[in-house]
Amino acid sequence: MNQFCSTSHFWGGQDMVEIEDRWLSIHEICTHLGVSSDTVYKWINKHGMPAHRMGRLWKFKKDEVDDWVKAGGATESNKKDSRE
Repeated sequence: MNQFCSTSHFWGGQDMVEIEDRWLSIHEICTHLGVSSDTVYKWINKHGMPAHRMGRLWKFKKDEVDDWVKAGGATESNKKDSRE
């Protein structure tokens, strides 16, 4: 069982939901979506995938990315204007 899915357990007095809302790494978001890191970087640059730069690292909120995917963010017709 994935330790981040359960909301019935407590850890240090905090509900596990708070841990699930943590920032995901590039590797974790790739695993979650089932795509390569090259695809994720392309989606960030050309399709406006929600991502946050923290120094040299990209970080992601799972809910933001899931909403973006459900809205069709990765489709070819949703490319960002290259003149921006």
